[in-house]
Amino acid sequence: MDNTAYNPADYKSDQPVRWCPGCGDHAILNSLHKAMATIGVAPHMTAVISGIGCSSRLPYYMNTYGFHTIHGRAAAIATGFKVANPEMTVWQISGDGDGLAIGGNHFIHAVRRNIDINMLLLNNKIYGLTKGQYSPTSARGCVSKTSPYGTTEDPFIPAELVFGARGNFFARSIDVELQISQEVLTAAARHKGTSVVEILQNCVIYNNGIHNFITDRKHRAERTIHLVDGQKMLFGKNNERGIVRDGFLLKAVKLGTDGYTIDDVLTHDARCQSNFLHQQLAMMDGTDLPLAIGVIRDVEAPVYNEELDRQVEEVKAAHGFDSLRSMIMGGETWEVK
Repeated sequence: MDNTAYNPADYKSDQPVRWCPGCGDHAILNSLHKAMATIGVAPHMTAVISGIGCSSRLPYYMNTYGFHTIHGRAAAIATGFKVANPEMTVWQISGDGDGLAIGGNHFIHAVRRNIDINMLLLNNKIYGLTKGQYSPTSARGCVSKTSPYGTTEDPFIPAELVFGARGNFFARSIDVELQISQEVLTAAARHKGTSVVEILQNCVIYNNGIHNFITDRKHRAERTIHLVDGQKMLFGKNNERGIVRDGFLLKAVKLGTDGYTIDDVLTHDARCQSNFLHQQLAMMDGTDLPLAIGVIRDVEAPVYNEELDRQVEEVKAAHGFDSLRSMIMGGETWEVK
């Protein structure tokens, strides 16, 4: 980070934004511009890498280095870019189809390796660019172009994949929650290692209203909870409800009812090494328990690209490698006659 003060406009390109009017991607782009200005990394020290899909057009709208790659391969290319350019801040943009279907293998291994990249997963639970096929996050029974009678399979839950791959940073927001989106994107950039931010996003053409159950203003306060590290897990219009332990499970209660007080409500600890509670919080879905938004997990761990650089320097020093030729000729060799 330099001492220059940046504003969101410094990260905007001069390209017209080609998303459908009303698409949630507009709000996410706005939040990302604001987060980048808050972080303060210069545009020329930032790279935005995407795959294929509506969300993957985002690099065109950034005044940074950008790479619109191929379907499902954004994580692989972002990995290579970061290893080769460790001083750069790298953002990887994927949709739920691009990132979790053809790109699913790259997704889990980037998380497992803990490469210092920021992965944005824009989840509208449908394939938008290719005209409305169901995606890996579409709910069982989803009627789409490729499932006219409803899907007969259960979806991926992105958080579950992240924790299954031993992820150290996971956050979630909603396209209509611009302030929280900015908050979690800023936290993701400041985290060293792989950060995954899932943003629930509306597709007005092929899956309009898919998140209304939780995003509608009439219900949002009751069906979402904004988790903040070090603060009590309270929600509701007047923070009159809270999350408590119920044996090994979680339970939503109303304060002052059945003897529950503020002392019973859990305090969020995003930096706890154990991911047991983090997984439970991330799996809440807005029905019996409110959907968790905000930074759910933020834990330090060895970073792949830093560990790789350290290993290279140690091996060079131990074996006296000072050139490519010395490395090639320094090991076992044989002559073919």
